[in-house]
Amino acid sequence: MSKKNDSDWDIIITSKPNLFKLELNEIWKYRDLIFIFVKRDIISIYKQTILGPIWFLFGPLFTVFTYTFIFGEIAKISTDGLPGPLFYVSGTLLWNYFQGCFNGTSTVFSANAAVFGKVYFPRLVVPISLIISNLLKLGLQFLTYLFFYIYYRSTGKYNFIELNSTIAYIPLLILLLAGLGLGLGLIVSSLTSKYRDLTMIVGVFMTLVMYASPIMYPISSIPEIYKPYLSINPISPIIEAFRYAFTSTGIFEINGLIYSCIFTFVALIIGVFVFNKTEKTFMDTI
Repeated sequence: MSKKNDSDWDIIITSKPNLFKLELNEIWKYRDLIFIFVKRDIISIYKQTILGPIWFLFGPLFTVFTYTFIFGEIAKISTDGLPGPLFYVSGTLLWNYFQGCFNGTSTVFSANAAVFGKVYFPRLVVPISLIISNLLKLGLQFLTYLFFYIYYRSTGKYNFIELNSTIAYIPLLILLLAGLGLGLGLIVSSLTSKYRDLTMIVGVFMTLVMYASPIMYPISSIPEIYKPYLSINPISPIIEAFRYAFTSTGIFEINGLIYSCIFTFVALIIGVFVFNKTEKTFMDTI
């Protein structure tokens, strides 16, 4: 029997010579698998619930009304003149998307070990599908924001609330959140596949990042002495830019968005590097 050459095979599986290689062409070939994973992510959560995907709306609503009561009515924290529900829903909307992307990606190795160990496909297919499924949830939850936005605009009491040209940045803001969640999630997933104790630290860290983000308060209410520390958080300018785009209130800083872009790019580069390195041996340590 003659020995086959590489050209005789339909698919050739080799280790990655370049740890920064994304294999976008191969990922595109597996696009049908991405949609299967997206469908699985959506259906598996609410398959046996009565209300189904409507819970995507109720979750943020419960959070918003809690924030309105505690931070707005009791703590009397400023909302830059915006009605409480409209202010809080804009922050929780973006934070939930980032958190969903990060949490899903950060457990991609441990949660899919059984699948990874049985069949080959580009491993980045799974985290990409998580980004897309969370994007669908974001689109559904955005309806909640539109409801509050239209309602308060129609009352005539908040005429200062209006759209502006900054709304053109919205796709960039969503892309930055997806990139941050993906990059940081890949890093954490690669580390926790070997060091499980880090999962405890990550949970505490995410809580700190949430409180360091302008979700329950505007940046304008922060004392000047603390603003430099808050600016380290790349999510802060994204949330503020989103609010400014729809309401013309808050702070829009192009330098802050540039910082977020650089931070996201670096996180993605490091994330892809450690992910490609870990996927070669993670089955031995998971």
